[in-house]
Amino acid sequence: MSFHPQPQGGIAKPWAFPAPERATLPNGLTVLRCHRPGQQVVAVEVNLDAPLDAEPQGLDGVATIMARALSEGTDKHSAEDFAAELERCGATLDAHADHPGVRVSLEVPASRLSKALGLLADALRAPAFPDGEVERLVRNRLDEIPHEQANPARRAAKELSKELFPADSRMSRPRQGTEETVERIDAAAVRAFYEAHVRPATATAVVVGDLTGIDLDALLGDTLGAWTGNTAAPRPVPPVTADDTGRVVIVDRPGAVQTQLLIGRVGADRHDRVWPAQVLGVYCLGGTLTSRLDRVLREEKGYTYGVRAFGQVLRSAPDGTGASLLAISGSVDTESTGPALEDAWKVLRTLAAEGLTDAERDVAVQNLVGVAPLKYETAAAVAGTLADQVEQHLPDDYQAQLYARLADTGTVEATAAAVSAFPSDRLVTILVGDASAIAEPVRALGIGEVEVVSG
Repeated sequence: MSFHPQPQGGIAKPWAFPAPERATLPNGLTVLRCHRPGQQVVAVEVNLDAPLDAEPQGLDGVATIMARALSEGTDKHSAEDFAAELERCGATLDAHADHPGVRVSLEVPASRLSKALGLLADALRAPAFPDGEVERLVRNRLDEIPHEQANPARRAAKELSKELFPADSRMSRPRQGTEETVERIDAAAVRAFYEAHVRPATATAVVVGDLTGIDLDALLGDTLGAWTGNTAAPRPVPPVTADDTGRVVIVDRPGAVQTQLLIGRVGADRHDRVWPAQVLGVYCLGGTLTSRLDRVLREEKGYTYGVRAFGQVLRSAPDGTGASLLAISGSVDTESTGPALEDAWKVLRTLAAEGLTDAERDVAVQNLVGVAPLKYETAAAVAGTLADQVEQHLPDDYQAQLYARLADTGTVEATAAAVSAFPSDRLVTILVGDASAIAEPVRALGIGEVEVVSG
Protein backbone atom coordinates (compact mmCIF):
# COMPACT_ATOMS: atom_id res chain seq x y z
CA MET A 1 0.00 0.00 0.00
CA SER A 2 1.36 3.39 -0.92
CA PHE A 3 0.48 6.68 0.70
CA HIS A 4 0.56 10.20 -0.58
CA PRO A 5 3.44 12.17 0.92
CA GLN A 6 2.56 14.06 4.07
CA PRO A 7 1.87 17.74 3.34
CA GLN A 8 4.48 20.09 4.68
CA GLY A 9 3.70 23.45 6.21
CA GLY A 10 4.88 26.45 4.26
CA ILE A 11 6.54 29.60 5.51
CA ALA A 12 4.13 31.86 7.32
CA LYS A 13 3.32 34.98 5.37
CA PRO A 14 3.50 38.31 7.18
CA TRP A 15 0.11 39.88 7.86
CA ALA A 16 -0.87 43.47 8.41
CA PHE A 17 -4.22 45.13 8.91
CA PRO A 18 -5.48 46.29 5.47
CA ALA A 19 -4.54 49.83 4.50
CA PRO A 20 -7.37 51.89 2.96
CA GLU A 21 -7.24 54.49 0.20
CA ARG A 22 -8.71 57.86 1.21
CA ALA A 23 -10.49 60.36 -1.04
CA THR A 24 -13.10 63.12 -0.88
CA LEU A 25 -16.09 63.43 -3.20
CA PRO A 26 -17.08 66.86 -4.62
CA ASN A 27 -19.97 67.04 -2.13
CA GLY A 28 -17.50 66.81 0.77
CA LEU A 29 -18.10 63.15 1.65
CA THR A 30 -14.91 61.42 2.80
CA VAL A 31 -14.46 57.92 1.35
CA LEU A 32 -12.16 55.14 2.51
CA ARG A 33 -11.94 52.15 0.19
CA CYS A 34 -10.20 48.84 0.72
CA HIS A 35 -9.95 46.21 -2.03
CA ARG A 36 -10.12 42.72 -0.52
CA PRO A 37 -9.83 40.07 -3.25
CA GLY A 38 -12.19 37.16 -2.69
CA GLN A 39 -14.58 39.06 -0.41
CA GLN A 40 -17.65 38.89 -2.60
CA VAL A 41 -19.88 40.42 0.07
CA VAL A 42 -19.06 44.12 0.16
CA ALA A 43 -19.42 46.01 3.44
CA VAL A 44 -20.17 49.72 3.59
CA GLU A 45 -20.10 51.74 6.81
CA VAL A 46 -21.21 55.38 6.93
CA ASN A 47 -20.36 57.56 9.92
CA LEU A 48 -22.72 60.48 10.52
CA ASP A 49 -21.69 63.31 12.83
CA ALA A 50 -24.89 63.16 14.87
CA PRO A 51 -23.71 62.41 18.43
CA LEU A 52 -25.93 61.83 21.40
CA ASP A 53 -24.83 65.04 23.13
CA ALA A 54 -26.35 66.93 20.18
CA GLU A 55 -29.84 65.64 20.97
CA PRO A 56 -32.19 68.46 22.08
CA GLN A 57 -32.87 68.68 25.80
CA GLY A 58 -35.66 66.36 26.82
CA LEU A 59 -35.47 64.32 23.61
CA ASP A 60 -32.92 61.65 24.54
CA GLY A 61 -33.39 58.84 22.05
CA VAL A 62 -34.18 60.96 19.00
CA ALA A 63 -30.86 59.95 17.39
CA THR A 64 -31.82 56.28 17.81
CA ILE A 65 -35.29 56.80 16.32
CA MET A 66 -33.78 58.75 13.42
CA ALA A 67 -31.23 55.99 12.77
CA ARG A 68 -33.95 53.34 12.74
CA ALA A 69 -36.19 55.49 10.52
CA LEU A 70 -33.58 55.94 7.78
CA SER A 71 -34.72 52.65 6.21
CA GLU A 72 -38.44 53.38 6.59
CA GLY A 73 -38.97 54.94 3.18
CA THR A 74 -37.51 57.70 1.00
CA ASP A 75 -38.75 60.20 -1.56
CA LYS A 76 -38.71 57.33 -4.07
CA HIS A 77 -39.89 54.34 -2.05
CA SER A 78 -42.41 53.61 0.66
CA ALA A 79 -41.15 51.70 3.71
CA GLU A 80 -42.47 48.43 2.24
CA ASP A 81 -40.99 49.10 -1.20
CA PHE A 82 -37.62 50.08 0.30
CA ALA A 83 -37.45 46.82 2.27
CA ALA A 84 -38.43 44.85 -0.83
CA GLU A 85 -35.74 46.53 -2.93
CA LEU A 86 -33.09 45.71 -0.33
CA GLU A 87 -34.27 42.11 -0.28
CA ARG A 88 -34.03 41.85 -4.06
CA CYS A 89 -30.41 42.98 -3.77
CA GLY A 90 -29.67 40.40 -1.09
CA ALA A 91 -28.62 43.35 1.06
CA THR A 92 -28.95 44.19 4.74
CA LEU A 93 -29.10 47.76 6.03
CA ASP A 94 -28.80 48.62 9.71
CA ALA A 95 -28.21 51.80 11.70
CA HIS A 96 -27.63 52.67 15.32
CA ALA A 97 -26.78 55.72 17.41
CA ASP A 98 -24.06 55.99 20.04
CA HIS A 99 -22.17 58.75 21.82
CA PRO A 100 -19.83 59.57 18.88
CA GLY A 101 -22.59 59.60 16.24
CA VAL A 102 -24.86 57.50 14.03
CA ARG A 103 -23.46 54.52 12.12
CA VAL A 104 -25.22 53.12 9.02
CA SER A 105 -24.10 49.65 7.87
CA LEU A 106 -24.73 47.96 4.51
CA GLU A 107 -23.73 44.48 3.34
CA VAL A 108 -24.44 43.34 -0.21
CA PRO A 109 -23.05 40.94 -2.83
CA ALA A 110 -20.49 42.73 -5.00
CA SER A 111 -22.56 42.03 -8.10
CA ARG A 112 -25.42 44.15 -6.70
CA LEU A 113 -23.39 46.91 -5.11
CA SER A 114 -24.62 49.53 -7.57
CA LYS A 115 -28.30 49.05 -6.73
CA ALA A 116 -27.68 48.81 -2.97
CA LEU A 117 -25.51 51.94 -2.90
CA GLY A 118 -28.32 53.77 -4.66
CA LEU A 119 -30.76 52.71 -1.94
CA LEU A 120 -28.28 53.72 0.77
CA ALA A 121 -27.82 57.10 -0.89
CA ASP A 122 -31.58 57.61 -1.06
CA ALA A 123 -31.90 56.78 2.65
CA LEU A 124 -29.24 59.34 3.53
CA ARG A 125 -30.22 61.97 0.97
CA ALA A 126 -34.00 62.03 1.29
CA PRO A 127 -35.47 59.90 4.07
CA ALA A 128 -39.25 60.26 4.26
CA PHE A 129 -39.67 59.91 8.05
CA PRO A 130 -43.40 59.16 7.66
CA ASP A 131 -45.45 60.05 10.72
CA GLY A 132 -46.89 56.55 11.01
CA GLU A 133 -43.52 54.81 10.77
CA VAL A 134 -41.93 57.12 13.34
CA GLU A 135 -44.85 56.51 15.69
CA ARG A 136 -44.36 52.76 15.26
CA LEU A 137 -40.64 53.02 15.99
CA VAL A 138 -41.38 55.08 19.11
CA ARG A 139 -43.84 52.43 20.32
CA ASN A 140 -41.28 49.70 19.64
CA ARG A 141 -38.66 51.60 21.62
CA LEU A 142 -41.08 52.09 24.53
CA ASP A 143 -41.76 48.35 24.49
CA GLU A 144 -38.02 47.64 24.74
CA ILE A 145 -37.42 49.72 27.85
CA PRO A 146 -39.16 47.43 30.40
CA HIS A 147 -37.21 44.46 29.02
CA GLU A 148 -33.96 46.37 29.41
CA GLN A 149 -34.90 47.27 32.97
CA ALA A 150 -35.56 43.59 33.69
CA ASN A 151 -32.21 42.47 32.25
CA PRO A 152 -29.65 42.50 35.09
CA ALA A 153 -26.68 43.27 32.84
CA ARG A 154 -28.46 46.16 31.10
CA ARG A 155 -29.74 47.48 34.42
CA ALA A 156 -26.22 47.39 35.88
CA ALA A 157 -24.81 49.29 32.89
CA LYS A 158 -27.49 51.95 33.22
CA GLU A 159 -26.74 52.42 36.92
CA LEU A 160 -22.97 52.58 36.37
CA SER A 161 -23.36 55.38 33.81
CA LYS A 162 -25.62 57.25 36.21
CA GLU A 163 -23.07 56.90 39.00
CA LEU A 164 -19.94 57.77 37.03
CA PHE A 165 -21.10 60.88 35.17
CA PRO A 166 -22.81 64.07 36.38
CA ALA A 167 -26.55 64.32 35.77
CA ASP A 168 -26.15 67.06 33.16
CA SER A 169 -23.83 64.86 31.05
CA ARG A 170 -25.45 62.90 28.22
CA MET A 171 -23.20 59.97 29.15
CA SER A 172 -25.04 59.61 32.46
CA ARG A 173 -28.31 58.75 30.72
CA PRO A 174 -29.40 55.72 28.64
CA ARG A 175 -28.12 55.89 25.08
CA GLN A 176 -31.52 55.15 23.56
CA GLY A 177 -33.49 57.41 25.85
CA THR A 178 -35.90 56.86 28.72
CA GLU A 179 -39.63 56.26 28.64
CA GLU A 180 -40.22 59.94 29.47
CA THR A 181 -38.01 61.31 26.69
CA VAL A 182 -38.92 58.78 23.99
CA GLU A 183 -42.63 59.48 24.47
CA ARG A 184 -41.97 63.09 23.36
CA ILE A 185 -40.39 62.12 20.04
CA ASP A 186 -42.41 62.61 16.86
CA ALA A 187 -41.67 62.83 13.15
CA ALA A 188 -41.07 66.58 13.36
CA ALA A 189 -38.37 66.09 16.01
CA VAL A 190 -36.72 63.37 13.92
CA ARG A 191 -36.71 65.56 10.81
CA ALA A 192 -35.28 68.49 12.75
CA PHE A 193 -32.44 66.36 14.14
CA TYR A 194 -31.70 64.98 10.68
CA GLU A 195 -31.64 68.43 9.08
CA ALA A 196 -29.38 69.81 11.80
CA HIS A 197 -26.74 67.08 11.76
CA VAL A 198 -26.82 64.79 8.70
CA ARG A 199 -24.84 66.08 5.70
CA PRO A 200 -22.12 64.67 3.42
CA ALA A 201 -19.48 67.24 4.41
CA THR A 202 -19.28 65.81 7.93
CA ALA A 203 -19.81 62.14 6.98
CA THR A 204 -17.42 59.34 6.03
CA ALA A 205 -18.17 56.23 3.97
CA VAL A 206 -16.00 53.11 4.22
CA VAL A 207 -16.24 50.55 1.39
CA VAL A 208 -14.52 47.17 1.79
CA GLY A 209 -14.70 44.06 -0.42
CA ASP A 210 -13.68 42.59 -3.74
CA LEU A 211 -13.90 45.59 -6.04
CA THR A 212 -12.57 43.79 -9.14
CA GLY A 213 -14.28 45.11 -12.25
CA ILE A 214 -16.17 47.80 -10.29
CA ASP A 215 -15.66 51.43 -11.25
CA LEU A 216 -16.11 52.59 -7.70
CA ASP A 217 -15.40 56.25 -8.47
CA ALA A 218 -18.22 56.40 -11.02
CA LEU A 219 -20.53 54.35 -8.81
CA LEU A 220 -19.96 56.60 -5.80
CA GLY A 221 -20.41 59.68 -7.94
CA ASP A 222 -23.81 58.48 -9.14
CA THR A 223 -25.04 57.45 -5.69
CA LEU A 224 -23.52 58.93 -2.53
CA GLY A 225 -22.00 61.72 -4.61
CA ALA A 226 -25.51 62.98 -5.43
CA TRP A 227 -26.21 63.59 -1.75
CA THR A 228 -26.10 67.31 -1.03
CA GLY A 229 -26.08 69.40 2.11
CA ASN A 230 -24.54 72.45 3.70
CA THR A 231 -21.28 72.45 5.56
CA ALA A 232 -21.43 72.95 9.30
CA ALA A 233 -19.29 74.86 11.75
CA PRO A 234 -17.32 72.67 14.14
CA ARG A 235 -19.52 71.77 17.07
CA PRO A 236 -18.02 72.19 20.57
CA VAL A 237 -17.46 68.87 22.30
CA PRO A 238 -18.25 68.92 26.02
CA PRO A 239 -15.47 67.69 28.32
CA VAL A 240 -15.80 64.29 29.97
CA THR A 241 -15.91 64.45 33.76
CA ALA A 242 -16.48 61.49 36.05
CA ASP A 243 -16.45 60.49 39.71
CA ASP A 244 -14.78 57.13 40.40
CA THR A 245 -14.70 57.44 44.19
CA GLY A 246 -14.82 53.87 45.52
CA ARG A 247 -18.40 52.95 46.41
CA VAL A 248 -21.05 50.27 45.99
CA VAL A 249 -24.59 50.62 44.67
CA ILE A 250 -26.97 47.68 45.07
CA VAL A 251 -29.93 47.65 42.70
CA ASP A 252 -32.41 45.69 44.77
CA ARG A 253 -34.03 42.65 43.19
CA PRO A 254 -35.79 40.84 46.08
CA GLY A 255 -35.58 37.08 45.75
CA ALA A 256 -32.91 37.11 43.03
CA VAL A 257 -30.84 33.92 43.03
CA GLN A 258 -27.93 35.59 41.25
CA THR A 259 -26.09 38.90 41.53
CA GLN A 260 -24.94 40.75 38.45
CA LEU A 261 -21.56 42.43 39.03
CA LEU A 262 -20.32 45.48 37.15
CA ILE A 263 -17.21 47.15 38.52
CA GLY A 264 -15.96 50.16 36.62
CA ARG A 265 -14.36 53.53 36.23
CA VAL A 266 -13.46 55.96 33.45
CA GLY A 267 -10.16 55.47 31.65
CA ALA A 268 -7.90 57.18 29.14
CA ASP A 269 -8.73 58.34 25.64
CA ARG A 270 -7.71 55.90 22.91
CA HIS A 271 -5.08 58.41 21.77
CA ASP A 272 -3.25 58.01 25.07
CA ARG A 273 0.12 56.31 24.77
CA VAL A 274 -0.90 53.86 27.52
CA TRP A 275 -3.67 52.31 25.39
CA PRO A 276 -1.70 49.37 23.86
CA ALA A 277 -0.23 48.38 27.23
CA GLN A 278 -3.66 48.77 28.82
CA VAL A 279 -5.22 46.47 26.21
CA LEU A 280 -2.60 43.85 26.97
CA GLY A 281 -2.72 44.19 30.76
CA VAL A 282 -6.51 44.17 30.95
CA TYR A 283 -6.58 41.09 28.72
CA CYS A 284 -4.26 39.32 31.14
CA LEU A 285 -6.54 40.31 34.00
CA GLY A 286 -9.85 39.25 32.51
CA GLY A 287 -9.86 38.89 28.75
CA THR A 288 -10.20 35.14 28.35
CA LEU A 289 -10.94 31.86 30.13
CA THR A 290 -7.33 31.58 31.27
CA SER A 291 -7.09 35.11 32.70
CA ARG A 292 -6.54 35.78 36.39
CA LEU A 293 -10.08 36.74 37.35
CA ASP A 294 -11.60 33.76 35.58
CA ARG A 295 -9.00 31.39 36.94
CA VAL A 296 -9.78 32.38 40.53
CA LEU A 297 -13.50 33.12 40.48
CA ARG A 298 -14.53 30.39 38.03
CA GLU A 299 -11.93 27.62 38.07
CA GLU A 300 -10.76 27.70 41.69
CA LYS A 301 -13.85 28.95 43.54
CA GLY A 302 -16.73 28.06 41.23
CA TYR A 303 -18.55 31.36 41.89
CA THR A 304 -19.38 32.11 38.26
CA TYR A 305 -19.59 30.77 34.74
CA GLY A 306 -17.27 33.55 33.69
CA VAL A 307 -16.07 37.05 34.47
CA ARG A 308 -14.48 39.50 32.07
CA ALA A 309 -12.42 42.68 32.24
CA PHE A 310 -12.51 45.05 29.27
CA GLY A 311 -11.96 48.57 28.00
CA GLN A 312 -14.60 50.25 25.82
CA VAL A 313 -14.21 53.59 24.05
CA LEU A 314 -16.92 56.06 25.03
CA ARG A 315 -15.67 59.00 23.02
CA SER A 316 -12.31 59.70 21.45
CA ALA A 317 -11.05 63.19 20.64
CA PRO A 318 -8.07 64.36 18.55
CA ASP A 319 -6.66 66.24 21.54
CA GLY A 320 -6.94 63.19 23.81
CA THR A 321 -9.75 64.59 25.97
CA GLY A 322 -12.11 61.68 25.31
CA ALA A 323 -12.69 58.77 27.64
CA SER A 324 -13.15 55.02 27.84
CA LEU A 325 -15.01 52.74 30.21
CA LEU A 326 -12.88 50.21 32.10
CA ALA A 327 -14.98 47.48 33.64
CA ILE A 328 -15.16 44.01 35.17
CA SER A 329 -18.40 42.17 34.52
CA GLY A 330 -19.94 38.83 35.50
CA SER A 331 -22.59 37.16 37.63
CA VAL A 332 -22.45 34.96 40.73
CA ASP A 333 -24.97 33.13 42.87
CA THR A 334 -26.42 35.29 45.64
CA GLU A 335 -24.68 33.52 48.53
CA SER A 336 -21.29 33.93 46.85
CA THR A 337 -21.57 37.69 46.22
CA GLY A 338 -19.48 38.75 49.22
CA PRO A 339 -16.78 36.07 48.81
CA ALA A 340 -16.58 36.67 45.06
CA LEU A 341 -16.03 40.39 45.52
CA GLU A 342 -13.47 39.72 48.23
CA ASP A 343 -11.53 37.42 45.91
CA ALA A 344 -11.80 39.89 43.01
CA TRP A 345 -10.19 42.56 45.18
CA LYS A 346 -7.51 40.07 46.24
CA VAL A 347 -6.71 39.49 42.56
CA LEU A 348 -6.35 43.23 41.98
CA ARG A 349 -4.19 43.74 45.06
CA THR A 350 -2.00 40.74 44.22
CA LEU A 351 -1.55 42.09 40.70
CA ALA A 352 -0.39 45.42 42.12
CA ALA A 353 1.97 43.73 44.57
CA GLU A 354 3.47 40.99 42.41
CA GLY A 355 2.76 41.94 38.80
CA LEU A 356 2.00 39.81 35.77
CA THR A 357 4.21 36.92 34.71
CA ASP A 358 6.06 36.73 31.42
CA ALA A 359 3.98 33.66 30.55
CA GLU A 360 0.73 35.60 31.01
CA ARG A 361 2.04 38.39 28.81
CA ASP A 362 3.18 35.96 26.09
CA VAL A 363 -0.19 34.17 25.96
CA ALA A 364 -2.03 37.49 25.77
CA VAL A 365 0.15 38.72 22.88
CA GLN A 366 -0.39 35.46 21.02
CA ASN A 367 -4.15 35.61 21.52
CA LEU A 368 -4.49 39.27 20.56
CA VAL A 369 -1.97 39.46 17.72
CA GLY A 370 -1.83 35.88 16.49
CA VAL A 371 -5.55 35.56 15.76
CA ALA A 372 -5.91 38.96 14.08
CA PRO A 373 -5.87 37.50 10.53
CA LEU A 374 -8.86 35.31 11.46
CA LYS A 375 -10.66 38.18 13.17
CA TYR A 376 -10.50 40.24 9.99
CA GLU A 377 -11.40 37.55 7.47
CA THR A 378 -14.64 39.28 6.48
CA ALA A 379 -15.11 42.61 4.77
CA ALA A 380 -17.56 43.65 7.49
CA ALA A 381 -14.94 43.20 10.22
CA VAL A 382 -12.40 45.33 8.33
CA ALA A 383 -14.99 48.00 7.49
CA GLY A 384 -16.20 48.17 11.08
CA THR A 385 -12.70 48.73 12.42
CA LEU A 386 -11.90 51.37 9.79
CA ALA A 387 -15.15 53.15 10.66
CA ASP A 388 -14.23 52.96 14.34
CA GLN A 389 -10.92 54.64 13.55
CA VAL A 390 -12.69 57.44 11.69
CA GLU A 391 -15.21 57.86 14.50
CA GLN A 392 -12.41 58.01 17.05
CA HIS A 393 -10.26 60.44 15.02
CA LEU A 394 -7.43 57.94 14.63
CA PRO A 395 -5.02 57.66 11.68
CA ASP A 396 -5.82 55.09 8.98
CA ASP A 397 -2.86 52.90 9.98
CA TYR A 398 -3.76 52.88 13.70
CA GLN A 399 -4.87 49.24 13.89
CA ALA A 400 -1.79 48.01 12.06
CA GLN A 401 0.45 50.00 14.40
CA LEU A 402 -1.51 48.79 17.43
CA TYR A 403 -0.61 45.16 16.76
CA ALA A 404 3.05 46.07 16.40
CA ARG A 405 2.93 47.98 19.69
CA LEU A 406 1.17 45.11 21.46
CA ALA A 407 3.91 42.74 20.37
CA ASP A 408 6.57 45.15 21.66
CA THR A 409 4.92 45.73 25.05
CA GLY A 410 6.79 44.15 27.94
CA THR A 411 5.45 42.50 31.08
CA VAL A 412 6.33 45.40 33.39
CA GLU A 413 4.60 47.92 31.13
CA ALA A 414 1.48 45.75 30.83
CA THR A 415 1.38 45.29 34.61
CA ALA A 416 1.60 49.03 35.27
CA ALA A 417 -1.22 49.70 32.81
CA ALA A 418 -3.51 47.04 34.31
CA VAL A 419 -2.90 48.27 37.86
CA SER A 420 -3.56 51.84 36.78
CA ALA A 421 -6.76 50.74 35.00
CA PHE A 422 -8.21 49.03 38.08
CA PRO A 423 -6.89 50.61 41.30
CA SER A 424 -8.58 48.72 44.13
CA ASP A 425 -9.59 51.91 45.94
CA ARG A 426 -11.05 53.81 42.95
CA LEU A 427 -13.78 51.52 41.61
CA VAL A 428 -17.54 51.99 41.42
CA THR A 429 -19.26 48.66 42.03
CA ILE A 430 -22.81 48.00 40.82
CA LEU A 431 -24.61 44.92 42.11
CA VAL A 432 -28.02 43.90 40.79
CA GLY A 433 -29.41 41.38 43.25
CA ASP A 434 -31.22 40.73 46.51
CA ALA A 435 -30.12 43.55 48.83
CA SER A 436 -31.42 41.78 51.95
CA ALA A 437 -28.99 38.92 51.32
CA ILE A 438 -25.93 40.72 49.97
CA ALA A 439 -25.79 44.17 51.57
CA GLU A 440 -24.21 43.21 54.89
CA PRO A 441 -21.55 40.85 53.46
CA VAL A 442 -20.59 43.58 51.00
CA ARG A 443 -20.40 46.27 53.68
CA ALA A 444 -18.08 44.02 55.67
CA LEU A 445 -15.56 44.07 52.82
CA GLY A 446 -14.85 47.79 53.27
CA ILE A 447 -14.58 48.51 49.55
CA GLY A 448 -16.71 51.66 49.80
CA GLU A 449 -19.92 53.12 51.09
CA VAL A 450 -22.91 50.92 50.21
CA GLU A 451 -26.18 52.39 48.89
CA VAL A 452 -29.32 50.43 48.03
CA VAL A 453 -31.62 51.68 45.24
CA SER A 454 -34.84 50.35 43.79
CA GLY A 455 -34.53 47.85 40.98
